[in-house]
Amino acid sequence: MQNKLPLPIGASDYKKVSQDYYYVDKTLLIKDILDEQAKVTLFTRPRRFGKTLNMDMLRTFFEKSKDDTSKYFINKNIWQTGEKYTQHQGQYPVIFLSFKDANKNNWSDLYARLKETIKDEFMRHSELKYSKNLSNPDFYEKITSGLGTETDYATSLLRLSQMLHEHYGKAPIIIIDEYDTPIQAGYIHGFYDATIQFTRDLLSSVLKDNQHISFGFLTGILRVAKESIFSGLNNVNVNSLLDKRYSDFFGFTDAEVNTMAAYYQATDKLPEIKEWYDGYRFGNTEIYNPWSVLKYFNNYCEAEPYWVQTSENSTIREIISGLDNSTCENLRALLNGSAVESIVDTNIIYPKLKEQQTNIFGFLLMTGYLKSIKTTRANGICLCELSIPNKEIKSVYSQEIVALLADKIDSTAINLLQQYLITKNGPALQNVLKKFLLETVSYYDTLKENYYQGLLLGMTGLFTNTYYISSNRESGEGRYDIQLLPKNIDMPGIIIEIKATADSSDAGLKKLAAKALAQIEDKKYDAELRKQNIKTIYKYGIAFSGKKVEIITN
Repeated sequence: MQNKLPLPIGASDYKKVSQDYYYVDKTLLIKDILDEQAKVTLFTRPRRFGKTLNMDMLRTFFEKSKDDTSKYFINKNIWQTGEKYTQHQGQYPVIFLSFKDANKNNWSDLYARLKETIKDEFMRHSELKYSKNLSNPDFYEKITSGLGTETDYATSLLRLSQMLHEHYGKAPIIIIDEYDTPIQAGYIHGFYDATIQFTRDLLSSVLKDNQHISFGFLTGILRVAKESIFSGLNNVNVNSLLDKRYSDFFGFTDAEVNTMAAYYQATDKLPEIKEWYDGYRFGNTEIYNPWSVLKYFNNYCEAEPYWVQTSENSTIREIISGLDNSTCENLRALLNGSAVESIVDTNIIYPKLKEQQTNIFGFLLMTGYLKSIKTTRANGICLCELSIPNKEIKSVYSQEIVALLADKIDSTAINLLQQYLITKNGPALQNVLKKFLLETVSYYDTLKENYYQGLLLGMTGLFTNTYYISSNRESGEGRYDIQLLPKNIDMPGIIIEIKATADSSDAGLKKLAAKALAQIEDKKYDAELRKQNIKTIYKYGIAFSGKKVEIITN
């Protein structure tokens, strides 16, 4: 890429990106916003899909400034649309806040971070300090000195919008980037109610029935349900990744990636880029993951799972920990390349994420771990046909989704588990599981059979390169616990039946493991494998009691 513009990896300053880097022009977002004239707009997209850069673009376009900021747009698409749109350039005061760093692990620290963010935005408008037009000039000093009460900070954006309106004679535009980061932090770390209360007061006061704003824009990953945060705020125009409007402004389109590949002389890499980073569908638009595409070109066209390295997944870990068997089975079907149908609820209430599959798959869709192949809407309900978007997501799905079913999994244990399963080395397999239980299980005699089944499903779920994994399906005269169907018929098929007991004696465990193996034989659980012409079938009866395990094979 010698003598080529650098790629804006992690850059979100529109002025710098549009002048000094390779910039994918998204300025027609401004035209569509002005055409729609929605008072308050919320854009929800997965992380690293260009939300912050787009919001900084809006700030740069609309904000009054001592400098002539039109220079950042005269060679962009928006400038070709005519005076109807360009007349808005540089005409509004703007309030801009980003909550991306508001991810502390307790309410005290999070509140301090939010106060600091609000204070910094007040100080950015230092022209208000000496303004003669303010009806309440003391409030500016109260916030910038850090002496305001929680009520003061909860209404601070409303007050700031009023002050800017009074000073400039024009109502400001309000932009809040990553509004839901504090809410997610509150949910993960156990102070959700305090976070919701403050965020609700902050946003509702400034966005609902406020004569002192021209437009409001918010971005986030999730559309948090009205009853939890947007209560009474019925003027928010929500644009999720299921909606057609604005569908091509977040992420890269096929044409944009083709143009970029030609610029960096890598058109021969387009099939690989598509396989790894394409596959998202926003509205009716095919979308590539922009972060991963940029990293791919910047890393000399080496295909790796870049996007997943950008954030921890505490919320996913939290919701996956309580999945029922049906949802686990659908996750494994997705991993095996199948599509699944599910109602998707785009109105997320964090405490209810784990209550039903509808919420879980809605969360995975909105956060970028799934795509909707087909969306059917009726009476406010979305029925989606879901699949994994691309090779990048599939390559990390087992690590970030399926692996979480087993709470925490050591890679060495996984490799040994697979080795001993496919060689039918029962004693060695027993030792691996025993060691794993000793290191990860914190209590002894209260674990139920479904816990151990989820544990083994999570561990064997990492074998998807060589096996199709399923559970609780009918075969023969009953339902097996776990089946591993090899993708190569020369590999062994595997049937696992699991039992759990409070009797931790060696004799009791051996008797129960033998009973599990006999059940495989008696119920002919191997019928499905035989139907698939699998020549070699290994059967495992496994009995658990707390941290103890006994395995008997055929």
